[in-house]
Amino acid sequence: MGSLKEIRTRMQSIKTTRQVTSAMKMVSAAKLRRAQEAIIRIRPYADKLYEILGNLSDSLDTLEENPFAIDRGTDRILLVSVNSNRGLCGAFNANVNKRVMQLIREDFKTQFYAGNLEIMAIGKNSFDFFRRRDFKVSHNNQVYDDLSFEQVVQVVENIMQAFVKEKYDRVYLVYNEFKNAATQLLKVEQFLPILKIEGKAEKQTTDYIYEPSVEEIVHELIPNALKIQFYKALLDSFASEHGARMTAMHKATDNATDLLRSLNLQYNKARQASITGEILEIVSGAEAMNG
Repeated sequence: MGSLKEIRTRMQSIKTTRQVTSAMKMVSAAKLRRAQEAIIRIRPYADKLYEILGNLSDSLDTLEENPFAIDRGTDRILLVSVNSNRGLCGAFNANVNKRVMQLIREDFKTQFYAGNLEIMAIGKNSFDFFRRRDFKVSHNNQVYDDLSFEQVVQVVENIMQAFVKEKYDRVYLVYNEFKNAATQLLKVEQFLPILKIEGKAEKQTTDYIYEPSVEEIVHELIPNALKIQFYKALLDSFASEHGARMTAMHKATDNATDLLRSLNLQYNKARQASITGEILEIVSGAEAMNG
Protein backbone atom coordinates (compact mmCIF):
# COMPACT_ATOMS: atom_id res chain seq x y z
CA MET A 1 0.00 0.00 0.00
CA GLY A 2 1.48 3.36 -1.06
CA SER A 3 1.61 6.49 1.03
CA LEU A 4 -1.36 8.87 1.19
CA LYS A 5 0.48 11.40 -0.98
CA GLU A 6 1.26 8.81 -3.66
CA ILE A 7 -2.35 7.64 -3.74
CA ARG A 8 -3.66 11.22 -3.95
CA THR A 9 -1.27 12.00 -6.81
CA ARG A 10 -2.34 8.91 -8.72
CA MET A 11 -6.02 9.68 -8.16
CA GLN A 12 -5.58 13.20 -9.52
CA SER A 13 -3.77 11.85 -12.58
CA ILE A 14 -6.56 9.36 -13.29
CA LYS A 15 -9.22 12.06 -12.87
CA THR A 16 -7.44 14.18 -15.48
CA THR A 17 -7.23 11.19 -17.83
CA ARG A 18 -10.92 10.46 -17.32
CA GLN A 19 -11.81 14.03 -18.24
CA VAL A 20 -9.81 13.70 -21.47
CA THR A 21 -11.33 10.34 -22.46
CA SER A 22 -14.83 11.56 -21.63
CA ALA A 23 -14.34 14.66 -23.80
CA MET A 24 -12.95 12.54 -26.67
CA LYS A 25 -15.95 10.24 -26.38
CA MET A 26 -18.36 13.17 -26.78
CA VAL A 27 -16.42 14.59 -29.73
CA SER A 28 -16.38 11.21 -31.47
CA ALA A 29 -20.09 10.77 -30.81
CA ALA A 30 -20.82 14.09 -32.54
CA LYS A 31 -18.58 13.22 -35.51
CA LEU A 32 -20.06 9.72 -35.68
CA ARG A 33 -23.56 11.12 -36.02
CA ARG A 34 -22.62 13.13 -39.09
CA ALA A 35 -20.54 10.31 -40.60
CA GLN A 36 -23.33 7.79 -39.99
CA GLU A 37 -25.88 10.01 -41.72
CA ALA A 38 -23.54 10.35 -44.73
CA ILE A 39 -22.96 6.60 -45.17
CA ILE A 40 -26.66 5.76 -44.65
CA ARG A 41 -27.62 8.25 -47.37
CA ILE A 42 -25.13 7.00 -49.96
CA ARG A 43 -25.22 3.23 -49.31
CA PRO A 44 -28.51 2.33 -51.11
CA TYR A 45 -27.53 4.43 -54.12
CA ALA A 46 -24.00 3.00 -54.26
CA ASP A 47 -25.18 -0.61 -53.87
CA LYS A 48 -27.73 -0.30 -56.67
CA LEU A 49 -25.23 1.48 -58.88
CA TYR A 50 -22.71 -1.31 -58.26
CA GLU A 51 -25.31 -3.91 -59.32
CA ILE A 52 -26.01 -1.97 -62.52
CA LEU A 53 -22.28 -1.61 -63.07
CA GLY A 54 -21.75 -5.38 -62.87
CA ASN A 55 -24.68 -6.13 -65.18
CA LEU A 56 -23.58 -3.44 -67.61
CA SER A 57 -20.03 -4.78 -67.75
CA ASP A 58 -21.41 -8.27 -68.40
CA SER A 59 -23.64 -7.06 -71.22
CA LEU A 60 -21.02 -5.20 -73.24
CA ASP A 61 -20.07 -7.04 -76.40
CA THR A 62 -16.27 -6.82 -75.99
CA LEU A 63 -13.94 -6.20 -73.10
CA GLU A 64 -12.33 -3.41 -75.09
CA GLU A 65 -15.54 -1.44 -74.69
CA ASN A 66 -14.97 -1.43 -70.95
CA PRO A 67 -11.26 -1.24 -70.04
CA PHE A 68 -12.11 -1.44 -66.32
CA ALA A 69 -13.43 -5.02 -66.67
CA ILE A 70 -10.37 -6.53 -68.38
CA ASP A 71 -9.02 -9.44 -66.33
CA ARG A 72 -5.28 -9.68 -66.99
CA GLY A 73 -4.57 -12.13 -64.16
CA THR A 74 -2.92 -11.39 -60.82
CA ASP A 75 0.68 -10.60 -61.71
CA ARG A 76 0.66 -7.01 -60.41
CA ILE A 77 -1.30 -6.18 -57.29
CA LEU A 78 -2.29 -2.94 -55.55
CA LEU A 79 -3.67 -3.19 -52.01
CA VAL A 80 -5.42 -0.05 -50.80
CA SER A 81 -5.25 -0.04 -47.01
CA VAL A 82 -7.87 2.31 -45.54
CA ASN A 83 -7.65 3.30 -41.89
CA SER A 84 -7.18 6.55 -39.94
CA ASN A 85 -4.69 9.33 -39.33
CA ARG A 86 -5.00 9.05 -35.55
CA GLY A 87 -5.07 6.29 -32.97
CA LEU A 88 -7.00 5.79 -29.71
CA CYS A 89 -9.69 3.81 -31.53
CA GLY A 90 -9.14 0.31 -30.21
CA ALA A 91 -8.21 -2.37 -32.74
CA PHE A 92 -9.61 -0.40 -35.69
CA ASN A 93 -6.25 0.29 -37.36
CA ALA A 94 -4.54 -2.91 -36.22
CA ASN A 95 -7.23 -5.11 -37.80
CA VAL A 96 -6.75 -3.52 -41.23
CA ASN A 97 -2.95 -3.74 -41.03
CA LYS A 98 -3.08 -7.38 -39.94
CA ARG A 99 -5.49 -8.27 -42.75
CA VAL A 100 -3.23 -6.67 -45.36
CA MET A 101 -0.25 -8.59 -43.94
CA GLN A 102 -2.29 -11.81 -44.11
CA LEU A 103 -3.13 -11.16 -47.77
CA ILE A 104 0.55 -10.61 -48.54
CA ARG A 105 1.68 -13.79 -46.75
CA GLU A 106 -1.07 -16.11 -47.97
CA ASP A 107 -2.61 -14.83 -51.22
CA PHE A 108 0.03 -12.64 -52.88
CA LYS A 109 3.28 -14.08 -51.59
CA THR A 110 4.63 -14.70 -55.11
CA GLN A 111 3.84 -11.17 -56.28
CA PHE A 112 5.41 -9.68 -53.15
CA TYR A 113 8.74 -11.50 -53.55
CA ALA A 114 8.75 -10.65 -57.26
CA GLY A 115 8.40 -6.95 -56.42
CA ASN A 116 4.99 -6.72 -58.09
CA LEU A 117 2.94 -5.80 -55.05
CA GLU A 118 2.33 -2.23 -53.88
CA ILE A 119 0.39 -0.79 -50.98
CA MET A 120 -1.49 2.49 -51.06
CA ALA A 121 -2.09 3.71 -47.53
CA ILE A 122 -5.04 6.00 -46.97
CA GLY A 123 -4.47 7.10 -43.40
CA LYS A 124 -1.23 7.95 -41.60
CA ASN A 125 -1.40 4.94 -39.30
CA SER A 126 -1.25 2.44 -42.16
CA PHE A 127 1.50 4.35 -43.96
CA ASP A 128 3.69 4.43 -40.84
CA PHE A 129 3.04 0.74 -40.17
CA PHE A 130 4.17 -0.46 -43.61
CA ARG A 131 6.95 2.09 -44.03
CA ARG A 132 8.61 0.85 -40.83
CA ARG A 133 8.59 -2.65 -42.36
CA ASP A 134 10.17 -1.46 -45.64
CA PHE A 135 7.18 -2.25 -47.87
CA LYS A 136 6.65 -0.54 -51.20
CA VAL A 137 4.02 1.91 -49.98
CA SER A 138 2.56 5.18 -51.21
CA HIS A 139 0.23 7.30 -49.15
CA ASN A 140 -2.54 9.87 -49.24
CA ASN A 141 -3.10 11.25 -45.76
CA GLN A 142 -4.87 14.43 -46.86
CA VAL A 143 -8.15 12.73 -47.79
CA TYR A 144 -9.49 12.92 -44.23
CA ASP A 145 -8.65 16.62 -43.91
CA ASP A 146 -11.77 17.28 -45.97
CA LEU A 147 -13.53 14.03 -46.77
CA SER A 148 -15.59 14.98 -49.79
CA PHE A 149 -16.35 13.36 -53.12
CA GLU A 150 -14.21 15.95 -54.93
CA GLN A 151 -11.24 15.16 -52.70
CA VAL A 152 -11.60 11.40 -53.19
CA VAL A 153 -11.94 11.68 -56.98
CA GLN A 154 -8.29 12.74 -57.31
CA VAL A 155 -7.14 9.53 -55.62
CA VAL A 156 -9.50 7.22 -57.57
CA GLU A 157 -8.61 8.68 -60.95
CA ASN A 158 -4.92 7.94 -60.37
CA ILE A 159 -5.74 4.32 -59.50
CA MET A 160 -8.03 3.90 -62.51
CA GLN A 161 -5.49 5.37 -64.92
CA ALA A 162 -2.76 3.11 -63.52
CA PHE A 163 -5.03 0.09 -64.06
CA VAL A 164 -5.83 1.05 -67.66
CA LYS A 165 -2.11 1.59 -68.36
CA GLU A 166 -1.52 -1.95 -67.00
CA LYS A 167 0.55 -0.87 -64.03
CA TYR A 168 -1.77 -3.04 -61.91
CA ASP A 169 -3.76 -6.16 -62.82
CA ARG A 170 -5.85 -6.23 -59.65
CA VAL A 171 -6.80 -3.57 -57.12
CA TYR A 172 -8.23 -4.50 -53.72
CA LEU A 173 -9.69 -2.33 -50.98
CA VAL A 174 -9.17 -3.35 -47.35
CA TYR A 175 -11.35 -1.34 -44.98
CA ASN A 176 -13.83 -1.45 -42.11
CA GLU A 177 -17.49 -1.44 -43.12
CA PHE A 178 -19.72 0.44 -40.69
CA LYS A 179 -22.47 -1.59 -39.05
CA ASN A 180 -23.11 0.32 -35.83
CA ALA A 181 -21.16 2.30 -33.24
CA ALA A 182 -19.82 -0.84 -31.58
CA THR A 183 -19.37 -3.10 -34.62
CA GLN A 184 -17.19 -2.77 -37.71
CA LEU A 185 -16.90 -5.48 -40.35
CA LEU A 186 -13.46 -5.92 -41.91
CA LYS A 187 -13.82 -6.22 -45.69
CA VAL A 188 -11.54 -7.13 -48.59
CA GLU A 189 -13.18 -5.92 -51.79
CA GLN A 190 -11.98 -6.25 -55.36
CA PHE A 191 -12.16 -2.78 -56.85
CA LEU A 192 -10.65 -3.48 -60.28
CA PRO A 193 -11.33 -5.22 -62.56
CA ILE A 194 -15.09 -4.92 -62.13
CA LEU A 195 -16.65 -8.13 -60.93
CA LYS A 196 -19.63 -9.59 -62.74
CA ILE A 197 -22.82 -10.11 -60.78
CA GLU A 198 -22.97 -13.75 -59.69
CA GLY A 199 -24.99 -15.94 -57.37
CA LYS A 200 -28.22 -16.00 -59.36
CA ALA A 201 -29.96 -19.36 -59.76
CA GLU A 202 -30.42 -18.80 -63.47
CA LYS A 203 -28.39 -16.58 -65.74
CA GLN A 204 -30.49 -13.56 -66.65
CA THR A 205 -29.41 -11.36 -69.50
CA THR A 206 -30.21 -7.72 -68.92
CA ASP A 207 -30.94 -5.95 -72.19
CA TYR A 208 -29.87 -2.32 -71.92
CA ILE A 209 -30.73 0.46 -74.32
CA TYR A 210 -27.66 2.68 -74.50
CA GLU A 211 -28.36 6.38 -74.68
CA PRO A 212 -26.62 8.33 -76.10
CA SER A 213 -24.06 5.59 -76.98
CA VAL A 214 -21.97 2.76 -75.60
CA GLU A 215 -18.85 4.94 -75.75
CA GLU A 216 -20.52 7.67 -73.71
CA ILE A 217 -21.64 5.15 -71.10
CA VAL A 218 -18.15 3.70 -70.77
CA HIS A 219 -16.49 7.10 -70.57
CA GLU A 220 -18.97 8.65 -68.13
CA LEU A 221 -21.16 6.23 -66.17
CA ILE A 222 -18.68 3.45 -65.42
CA PRO A 223 -15.85 5.72 -64.13
CA ASN A 224 -18.35 7.71 -62.02
CA ALA A 225 -19.78 4.50 -60.60
CA LEU A 226 -16.29 3.34 -59.60
CA LYS A 227 -15.63 6.68 -57.92
CA ILE A 228 -18.86 6.33 -55.94
CA GLN A 229 -17.81 2.84 -54.79
CA PHE A 230 -14.44 4.09 -53.61
CA TYR A 231 -16.04 7.08 -51.87
CA LYS A 232 -18.51 4.77 -50.10
CA ALA A 233 -15.64 2.62 -48.79
CA LEU A 234 -13.96 5.71 -47.32
CA LEU A 235 -17.22 6.90 -45.75
CA ASP A 236 -17.68 3.43 -44.25
CA SER A 237 -14.16 3.55 -42.81
CA PHE A 238 -14.62 7.12 -41.53
CA ALA A 239 -17.84 6.25 -39.69
CA SER A 240 -16.27 3.04 -38.36
CA GLU A 241 -13.29 4.98 -37.04
CA HIS A 242 -15.43 7.35 -34.97
CA GLY A 243 -17.61 4.49 -33.77
CA ALA A 244 -14.52 2.54 -32.68
CA ARG A 245 -13.01 5.62 -31.00
CA MET A 246 -16.24 6.44 -29.17
CA THR A 247 -16.48 2.86 -27.91
CA ALA A 248 -12.81 2.79 -26.88
CA MET A 249 -13.08 6.11 -25.03
CA HIS A 250 -16.29 4.95 -23.33
CA LYS A 251 -14.49 1.85 -22.04
CA ALA A 252 -11.48 3.91 -21.00
CA THR A 253 -13.72 6.30 -19.05
CA ASP A 254 -15.46 3.40 -17.30
CA ASN A 255 -12.11 1.79 -16.46
CA ALA A 256 -10.86 5.08 -15.01
CA THR A 257 -14.00 5.33 -12.87
CA ASP A 258 -13.50 1.77 -11.57
CA LEU A 259 -9.85 2.45 -10.82
CA LEU A 260 -10.71 5.66 -8.97
CA ARG A 261 -13.23 3.74 -6.87
CA SER A 262 -10.57 1.18 -5.98
CA LEU A 263 -7.97 3.85 -5.20
CA ASN A 264 -10.45 5.78 -3.07
CA LEU A 265 -11.06 2.64 -0.99
CA GLN A 266 -7.31 2.14 -0.73
CA TYR A 267 -6.86 5.78 0.30
CA ASN A 268 -9.49 5.52 3.03
CA LYS A 269 -7.88 2.38 4.41
CA ALA A 270 -4.46 4.02 4.44
CA ARG A 271 -5.89 7.14 6.09
CA GLN A 272 -7.68 5.04 8.71
CA ALA A 273 -4.47 3.13 9.43
CA SER A 274 -2.58 6.41 9.75
CA ILE A 275 -5.15 7.85 12.18
CA THR A 276 -5.16 4.62 14.21
CA GLY A 277 -1.37 4.73 14.42
CA GLU A 278 -1.42 8.33 15.62
CA ILE A 279 -4.02 7.49 18.30
CA LEU A 280 -1.92 4.56 19.52
CA GLU A 281 1.14 6.81 19.74
CA ILE A 282 -0.79 9.35 21.80
CA VAL A 283 -2.18 6.68 24.13
CA SER A 284 1.26 5.08 24.50
CA GLY A 285 2.81 8.46 25.27
CA ALA A 286 0.15 9.26 27.85
CA GLU A 287 0.63 5.90 29.59
CA ALA A 288 4.40 6.40 29.65
CA MET A 289 3.99 9.81 31.34
CA ASN A 290 1.59 8.43 33.90
CA GLY A 291 3.88 5.51 34.57
